[in-house]
Amino acid sequence: MSRADQAEIRMRIVLDQPVDGLLYSLQSKDDGPLDPKRSAGGEPLAFDFPVRIAPGPKFFGDQVRREGPERRFVYLRVGQSAGDCASPWNGRIKVDIHDIPQDLLDRAVSGGGVAEITINGTGKAGKPALATIKRTKLALASS
Repeated sequence: MSRADQAEIRMRIVLDQPVDGLLYSLQSKDDGPLDPKRSAGGEPLAFDFPVRIAPGPKFFGDQVRREGPERRFVYLRVGQSAGDCASPWNGRIKVDIHDIPQDLLDRAVSGGGVAEITINGTGKAGKPALATIKRTKLALASS
């Protein structure tokens, strides 16, 4: 599929209730950390990145990972994986994007908004959420 058949949109992952002081980052195409951030007081962290969309929908981009013929997701790195060698935590959060409704994607393409996914960053007993995290909110936000 050529890039001419693809439309680029902005996506944002909002990490609500991150663990205080813990470093988070997007995972880049070369598997390194990208845009590292940490919350000092529990404030949400936002990670913005471009995604190309083709009919289907199919997703492409430096942060997009694939699993099987349809599943597409983005990784948020946590602790050591995000570049904090002193952190007791080391892992990733998998955020699915393949199931974003087509109408929201169409509105992002035509209106220039940001497809925003909100997830909860804290799991049981105040530990960081790891593995595949279900989103708590999906919206079209302004840039």
